[in-house]
Amino acid sequence: MMKLSKNRSLTFTLHVLAWLVLVILPQLIINRYWGNQNFIAWGFYLNAAIYGVIFYINYLLLVPELFFKKRKIVYFLGAITTIAVFYVVMYYLNEWFLHDPEKERKFAEAMDRLAKENILPKPPLRQLQVYYYILTSTIVSSFAFGLKVIEKHVASEKKQKELEKEKLNSELAFLKNQVSPHFFFNTLNNIYALIGISAPEGQKSVLKLSKLMRYLLYDSENGLTELKQEVVFLNHYIDLMRLRVSPKVEFKIDLPEEHLTVEIPPLLFIPFIENAFKHGISYRENSFIHIKMEVDNKVLQFSCVNSISKTPETKLTEKHSGIGLENVRKRLQLLYPDKHRLTIDNTNTEFKVELSIELNESL
Repeated sequence: MMKLSKNRSLTFTLHVLAWLVLVILPQLIINRYWGNQNFIAWGFYLNAAIYGVIFYINYLLLVPELFFKKRKIVYFLGAITTIAVFYVVMYYLNEWFLHDPEKERKFAEAMDRLAKENILPKPPLRQLQVYYYILTSTIVSSFAFGLKVIEKHVASEKKQKELEKEKLNSELAFLKNQVSPHFFFNTLNNIYALIGISAPEGQKSVLKLSKLMRYLLYDSENGLTELKQEVVFLNHYIDLMRLRVSPKVEFKIDLPEEHLTVEIPPLLFIPFIENAFKHGISYRENSFIHIKMEVDNKVLQFSCVNSISKTPETKLTEKHSGIGLENVRKRLQLLYPDKHRLTIDNTNTEFKVELSIELNESL
């Protein structure tokens, strides 16, 4: 409501300023170049007032109430009727208030003299008045129509952007709620398995999980987080996941230590890393997970490469593996439209994710 009120106030102010210029400027020109301080162009102001009425009848009534409501034929009939009616009004007002027989006689004599001397053909004055009135009133009506259509288009675009923003917020909340339970489910399974092997390590893992939960439930609620917080979160997550894997698994983790003040959406990389641990770990064969992230000139580069294990457990979960990745695609499209590049290569032996994000645009 406040935005609507501000827009109306701005529109009203612009209209008032336009009319002030229209009223003041002709008188200034007359005083400056004609040198007649006592002359007032009453004829101009009277006609301008009538054209103003025609403008606002179109602007406030005919266009919004007829044209925008799909009654276009009625609109054009209304516009023509308005022009015709106010020609009669203008004619009689000029006759009543501005009629000067002496001036009209002198003007007619001057036209006759010019016509006799073949300098200028004698114009049909009445026809010229009608012609100029129709031309001017049509231009005024068209201007009112165009201005109202532009205002409606701008308002529609603004409303569409607000709807898209609301959709963005709702979809991000939905996607985040999808990621969170899945993440906790896997982490709790890891801790459960670890407690049976080493209770002290299990306690440490519970502490790390509490930090992860704090970050996820509180620190990431603002929609954006500093990269340094996300990196700490990723390191804790990777440490927690590594506790239950075989020493045969090769890890190469390269997360940045500089340029960590840039802001990013939280939990953007977890689905890739989670997917790597779920499908890249083998207890029978040599396997690997390589994770790298770097920031250079406001461009974030992330890659996650893992071997592909074909154990029975992996095959059971393969049909669900695309859910988290699809959610990331949606988030990136919503948050960084035309500002990111995500490529996923899946072969028989390797799964590779490469993500590039331009961070120079604010979200």
